[in-house]
Amino acid sequence: MTSESKGTLRVLQLYPKDMNIYGDWGNALVLQQRIKWHGYTPELLEYNVGDEFPDDVDLIVGGGGQDSGQVVIQEDLQARAAQLRALAEDGAPMLVICGLYQLFGKFFKTSAGPVIPGIGILDVETQGTDERLIGNVTLKSPEFGEILGYENHSGQTTLGPGVEPLGTVTKGAGNNSKDGHEGARYRNVVASYLHGSLLPKNPAIADFLIKTAAERKFGEFVPGKPDDGYARLAREHAARRPR
Repeated sequence: MTSESKGTLRVLQLYPKDMNIYGDWGNALVLQQRIKWHGYTPELLEYNVGDEFPDDVDLIVGGGGQDSGQVVIQEDLQARAAQLRALAEDGAPMLVICGLYQLFGKFFKTSAGPVIPGIGILDVETQGTDERLIGNVTLKSPEFGEILGYENHSGQTTLGPGVEPLGTVTKGAGNNSKDGHEGARYRNVVASYLHGSLLPKNPAIADFLIKTAAERKFGEFVPGKPDDGYARLAREHAARRPR
């Protein structure tokens, strides 16, 4: 016998056809499973170029892509900018990784010269470089504790005063090769360069997104009892890996 669901949470993946080159689909799968463990019903949706944007989205997740993928989606993303900005300002939880992190900012100036405009949810700017930041990353976050992941990017991002960093790097590079910060936080938006996928090794971030979505939709979050055994093993393994 199954217990009654506490309600449905609609999770929308942005551009999985073009922005999913480093396994970022895994973030959506983690959210789907942990929503179930918390006693809610997940509804996993996709939005790709040219699709109709779904109504009543509770949580948004988007991944990374090559520069060519960002070019493919940029016009469509601009057409959806007002909807996404309104959701962010209304407190909708979002997780954007790598390429979509860059395009949620002001702009991404590619190393070849062309500028890909962002949608301005995040007060960040990204400059393409010839230096590639690649390897395992560990950071300390005031909200989520120790975060573990893997970076692989040549775009270097600088934070403006309108955002806070996700955390301070203790191993790896992070947003750029200079300031020791990784990712960005604005309202309930979490942005990061970390792949891996990010959420399987960092369930605290997944639960923040789910909790925020439930509170926004239902007025409260009633947690379940998720199984963090594999997450703990993955974290222990990742923490032992060299840069």
